[in-house]
Amino acid sequence: MTDNAKPAFPDRLSVDPRSKFYVAEIFQHDVGILLNGKERQGVEEYCISEGWITVPAGKTLDRKGMPMMIKVKGVVEPFYR
Repeated sequence: MTDNAKPAFPDRLSVDPRSKFYVAEIFQHDVGILLNGKERQGVEEYCISEGWITVPAGKTLDRKGMPMMIKVKGVVEPFYR
């Protein structure tokens, strides 16, 4: 499959299927996220225009049993592996 056949990355994307920013077609491919030039693991959501990603804050859970998230700011660059 060529890069032209892969969908373009939206400005904001989430890995949570319940989110309105979830795009299933993108997750059919292996996706990576660079933040300030370094690859980050465990990214739950990103926004390119606002320059942030959200990652789990350790093993802490919220009252619904979902991981607590922290926002990390910088230059966000999604890519296909």
